[in-house]
Order: sequence, then C-alpha cells, then structure tokens
Amino acid sequence: MIGDKIRELRESENILLRQLAAQLDMYTALLSKMERGERYFRKIEIENISKELNYPIEELTTIWLADKILKELENEPLKKEALKYALKVSKE
Repeated sequence: MIGDKIRELRESENILLRQLAAQLDMYTALLSKMERGERYFRKIEIENISKELNYPIEELTTIWLADKILKELENEPLKKEALKYALKVSKE
C-alpha cells in the first residue's frame, strides 16, 4: 500500500527510481524492494520521501501506519474485530 503510493507519487513527478534513491542516499535496489512491499519503510524514510516529493507528511505517514497495521494483522482471523475495538477504544 505505502510502496504503491510512493511509486504513484514518484511517477507522477516523472522521477526515476534511481533518481529518488540517489536523493534519499539509498541503493536503488533497496528502494525498489520497498516500493514492491518486500522491505519495510522506516519513519525517517517516509519523512524524507515526503520532503523530496513535496507531499504532505501527515498523509504519507497515515498510509504508512495503516500499511504497518494491516501487515501485522494479515493472517489474523479476528483482524476486523480487533481494528473495530482499537478504533472504539481510541475514541474514548
């Protein structure tokens, strides 16, 4: 999910993968794996990507957090119930 969004943003700005990787001071192969969901983004990388692509940090962080949550719950049969409960508790 977050990788798809970053790829979408990068491509909409006509920035090549290797160009963004260089701007972020990371290997192109690593960024490619992150975009494909094979490696996780760290928060600092999300912040740096937000700056480089001039995209609101709040929106990118929200997508990143949602992606982390969904990956953690991926194989849990009660994930919907757990998410509903978490939302309920967070509103209290």
